[in-house]
Amino acid sequence: MMKSFVSPIRLIAVLLAVTALCAAQQDKAPAAGSSLVSGTKSPAAPAEFQARSPRYHIEPGDSFDILFELSPEFNQTGVAVQPDGFVTLRGVGDLKVADQTVPELTQTLRSAYSKILNAPLISVVLKEFEKPYFVADGQVAKPGKYEMHGRTTLTQAIAMAGGFQASAKHSQVLLFRRVDDQWTEAKLIDVKKMEKHGNLTEDPFLHPGDMLFVPKNTMAKIDRFIPNLSMGSYLPLTIP
Repeated sequence: MMKSFVSPIRLIAVLLAVTALCAAQQDKAPAAGSSLVSGTKSPAAPAEFQARSPRYHIEPGDSFDILFELSPEFNQTGVAVQPDGFVTLRGVGDLKVADQTVPELTQTLRSAYSKILNAPLISVVLKEFEKPYFVADGQVAKPGKYEMHGRTTLTQAIAMAGGFQASAKHSQVLLFRRVDDQWTEAKLIDVKKMEKHGNLTEDPFLHPGDMLFVPKNTMAKIDRFIPNLSMGSYLPLTIP
């Protein structure tokens, strides 16, 4: 009697453990409608398409002014970031500043100048920098790189690129967004459904550097196998 009573209890315990393990694995699965590509490890904190607000990072070719509130003799204008990411500054020499945000650059300058000044108060003003942009590719009328002026949604970006071509697959527009140096997030958006129902609540706002890609529809993919017949290729219609 004891053996027949203990065996079901063990069985129930095993089933509970397996159920808990399956639930934990499902919690770790990626959300539907998006995927991460171009990497070997998943990032610690995947970015959301609607919530992420990245700051601009200094790049080679940018330039900025440095203003010292209490030591104007150190003011410098038009400091250019060299191709290697370094700048040459009065009093402190070469500093690498590429890939820093403006707050990070300000802190870098304060640390460097604190060696020759007492608690320097420094302001950084960007002068020349890459304007926010997005890239439209695939089956749009005018593929290319476009500057962003204010908040721009996906459908607005498609309109700026001349709209869809006849060969476009409206229901599978891909939006690519860079998460970090190793990962790019991809999201599939059904623009055809949004436009059909007049519901643009799922129309995402683009972030600088985003790329949208419009693939070909099925007929467009096989179109190259269909001969293009000119009017002269048709036989005259004979009516009895």
